[in-house]
Amino acid sequence: MTQTFIHSRFSSGFLHHQPEKGFLTSRTQRRHARIWNGDKEFPFRVVSCHQNLDSAKNFSSSHEKPITTHKKKLVQTLGATSDGELLIQPSDNVQVTWQNTLRRKWDAFCIFSRPYSAICTIIGISSVSLLPLTSVGDFSSAYFVGLLQALIPFLCANIYTSAINQLVDVDIDKVNKPYLPLVSGEFSMGEGRAIVSALTFTCLAMAIMSHSAPLLVGVLVYFLIGTAYSVELPFLRWKTKPAMAAFSMAGLMGLTIQPAVFYHIQNALGKPMVFSRSVGFATIFFSIFAAVLGAVKDIPDVEGDREFGNLTFSVRYGQERVFSFCLNVLLMAYGAAVVVGASSSFLLCKIVSVIGHTTLASLLMLRAKSTNPTDSESTQSFYMFLFKLLYAEYVLIHFMR
Repeated sequence: MTQTFIHSRFSSGFLHHQPEKGFLTSRTQRRHARIWNGDKEFPFRVVSCHQNLDSAKNFSSSHEKPITTHKKKLVQTLGATSDGELLIQPSDNVQVTWQNTLRRKWDAFCIFSRPYSAICTIIGISSVSLLPLTSVGDFSSAYFVGLLQALIPFLCANIYTSAINQLVDVDIDKVNKPYLPLVSGEFSMGEGRAIVSALTFTCLAMAIMSHSAPLLVGVLVYFLIGTAYSVELPFLRWKTKPAMAAFSMAGLMGLTIQPAVFYHIQNALGKPMVFSRSVGFATIFFSIFAAVLGAVKDIPDVEGDREFGNLTFSVRYGQERVFSFCLNVLLMAYGAAVVVGASSSFLLCKIVSVIGHTTLASLLMLRAKSTNPTDSESTQSFYMFLFKLLYAEYVLIHFMR
């Protein structure tokens, strides 16, 4: 039996070929697929495909359907045998150009860097960098230089954390995430190591050249936690230890970025480094939220984690129990945010923070009701929804005064 798995970097859905029902593909962009035909494995890439192949009509040795890629060029031919097997064959008139190769590598790097996580880092740093500002005059060249000094090394450290995790977990990802570049063959292991090395040098060098102690400490701690989370060394590989995995996520997204960027911008503007209610709330709230994200991230990966002995919370206690616990923790965090917001001495801040957090909590509950914890696609979709809530929170933290 031949199976087709198709994945997009913008969604987590998979399509399966079933001879009795036909093979359905929908309009999509930059999808990756792999074909298992007997004992052989054929990776390929679908950039634009919107066909419905009826098995009763199309499964003949003489029938072929095209799959198109960049600029309508035929790169693969989809054929069907009388045995109901799906065959992928390269087109004879394919011209491999450096533009196509570069575009393919860029697509692979985008998947490699986990765009949703990188976007969260960019939004978070940009938002937190505004907290120390007290007047329009603070929008000076010193501020924008300070923002870039924080943004570049933390973004490199974020991509490094995703990359080193994929580099170490190739065997697990063959089960859980076969679309990732190192598994699909888009990147070789050598290319993966080269990217990780370049990111390591860039993030640490930029932090050192900033001459900012808060930023250097923050980036260094972020880098060390990201390394300890993935690498297989004594007392490390924290991702296999549920409590340490939760601490790692909290450290990466809460305990490091918020205070490091806040005090770095104060230092760049020549202001005294003082604590504020907003950065205190942001550090605690995002640490809790990040720890929950770490637990939710593991829910759809139970099969591969169990096979390779990674005793995550979901493997130990079950997907439904972990999902319910994570939901309750987030609702309590939003409840605490409502209380903190209601205690503000500014009326506008009080109104916006209370209404905003109540709305986000309501949206969270509605989305949770439609999520099936035992379905990998459903939980992955819920995980991506949590990032949208995270983006909204970076707006609300400015009203927690």
